[in-house]
Formats: sequence, structure tokens, C-alpha cells
Amino acid sequence: MAGWFELSKSSDGQFRFVLKAGNGESILSSELYKTKRSAQDGIASVQNNAALDQRYIKKDATNGKFYFVLAAANHQVIGTSQMYAAEKSRQVGIDSVKQNGSTTEIKDLS
Repeated sequence: MAGWFELSKSSDGQFRFVLKAGNGESILSSELYKTKRSAQDGIASVQNNAALDQRYIKKDATNGKFYFVLAAANHQVIGTSQMYAAEKSRQVGIDSVKQNGSTTEIKDLS
């Protein structure tokens, strides 16, 4: 089952998206955008960059957990993963974004 994007509006009127895997698990979350169009552009950026290994930046949190960010060619962060207990799990997350990031299915919940 293929993944999808969920586009939503926060209580303060800003927009964000989440990339979900085919099982419904959130695998990448955006920051907040002031406009819906900007959030949609963020989704397009994920679609364009998800397959590229060099766009993933692996990070270690201060609490000992692992996560990654997906960045555009200009190094701007497009989305951030959840925290993982193990480096291997972080890699599984990256692989999932690579697999699901090109999806064109967008569920607009805004």
C-alpha cells in the first residue's frame, strides 16, 4: 500500500503536512507554513527530493535518540522525522521516505 501526504491547518491558522507510510505511520513532518500554497510547495519539494540520498541529514539528539531531516538542494529543511531508539530504525525511516515520498496522493484536511 502506498503512502500519502496529509495537509492540515493548525489552530493558529498556519499549515503543515505529514508524509504517511502505507500503514498510516507518520514518517516525515513539515514545519509550519503561513500559507497553504507554501505547504503545497513543501510537499512538491519532498516529492522532488525524497529519492536522493544526499538530501538526508542524519542527526543524533541530545537524549541519545536518532532522527533525520530531508533538505532541499539549497539546504533548507523540508521535513523532520520522528525520534528513533536505534540508528538502524532511523535508516528504515529514511528508506520509507524514499519509497513513499514521491506519492501524488494528498489528503487535504485543512
